[in-house]
Amino acid sequence: MTRSLIILLLSCHLTCFGTSTSFRDTSAPDKSRVWIVGTAHAALWTGTFITLNQAWYADYPRQPFHFFNDLPEWQQMDKAGHVWTAYQVSRLSGDIWRWSGLDPKKAVWLGGISGLAYQSVIEILDGFSEKWGFSIWDMAANVAGAGAYVSQQLLWKDQRILFKFSYFPYAYPPDLQARASELFGTGAERILKDYNAQTYWVSVNLGSFMPRSGIPKWLSLSLGYNARLMVGGRENVWIDGTGMTVDRSDVKRYRRFFLSADVDLTKIRTRSKLLRSVFSAVNMIKIPAPALEFNTDGKVRLHGFYF
Repeated sequence: MTRSLIILLLSCHLTCFGTSTSFRDTSAPDKSRVWIVGTAHAALWTGTFITLNQAWYADYPRQPFHFFNDLPEWQQMDKAGHVWTAYQVSRLSGDIWRWSGLDPKKAVWLGGISGLAYQSVIEILDGFSEKWGFSIWDMAANVAGAGAYVSQQLLWKDQRILFKFSYFPYAYPPDLQARASELFGTGAERILKDYNAQTYWVSVNLGSFMPRSGIPKWLSLSLGYNARLMVGGRENVWIDGTGMTVDRSDVKRYRRFFLSADVDLTKIRTRSKLLRSVFSAVNMIKIPAPALEFNTDGKVRLHGFYF
């Protein structure tokens, strides 16, 4: 998730000039804008590769390209992160290509390709890292995220089903706090690393599917996913700094599923270009709201406020 977030944060600056300016409504693209957007994308891809290579992978041994099956890790929370990031980068990139005046279908395809290309940076570098490896499942999640954007835009010319993210700090039991700090860091760093505190959402805009129902256009229904008490990738067993094996299999990992209301900020009408830009960017985050939880511990819980 951390490396995916680096890509998303690096790409967000492109959106500032793209979504804050009205889309061109012409029969021909603005060649200068197309050149600017194309150059910016190429620079971003190159910058992302260099940044990740130096900031993340430089401290880990390299080896020839190889594959790695990480599907069983982190209760698939990391795969949800790949879907979300690929979707958001594709959406932002597609908006920027539209700003250049390209044909809408071309802009959509370029947005999806861009989202997949940016995420592929991670997979390529992983493939040469001794600690990881090229993950077919990560790539499948990347394709799913980019494909969700492209397919909806081509089918409906709209994003009726959004992928969103939320985070709320998790209070670890005292005997697991040291391990959590070792794995996920402290403070703001945990927003990027702590899967126990992250929730991923599929947010369905109800009014888009039922236009004559009278449902507010901004109202959505969200399905969320989170997992808890993960202090190891595949199991709660690890080797500490002294080389001793720590077995905390007594700490039961479990999954949580949520049903909640949400707001599609892009459906809120405003004449302000600045607000439209802000709404588009913030729309990747789930709005805090009451939520009904179902978990694999067999419990059902109502949250008066969940984020």
